[in-house]
Amino acid sequence: MRGNPWGPLGKGILVSSLLLAAGIAVLGQNQDRKIIKKVPPEYPALLKQKHIFGVVKLNVVIRPDGSVKEVSILGGNPILADSSVKAVKLWKFAPAEHESTVGISVEFDPNTP
Repeated sequence: MRGNPWGPLGKGILVSSLLLAAGIAVLGQNQDRKIIKKVPPEYPALLKQKHIFGVVKLNVVIRPDGSVKEVSILGGNPILADSSVKAVKLWKFAPAEHESTVGISVEFDPNTP
């Protein structure tokens, strides 16, 4: 892989973390801001039933205390993106001295138990 696929989001973002719940894999986090609390996004039942899948890319701004300040959608299905944003806003990251920004990819796969 060449370059940083997150573009302007910065360096150090592609350290992998994985959470499987309700067919959802959450990938990618900044090495310096470990995820302490993950809330899995809800996979909308109709989309799962119709085998609609995809990856939602998010830009997450984290306050120094580890709470999520802001989540913006970089791409993905709008319904899946809405579900992802709602969940990620409830996440808690390790505290740090400064506010930081991380890129998160949330994968929705109806074939994952």
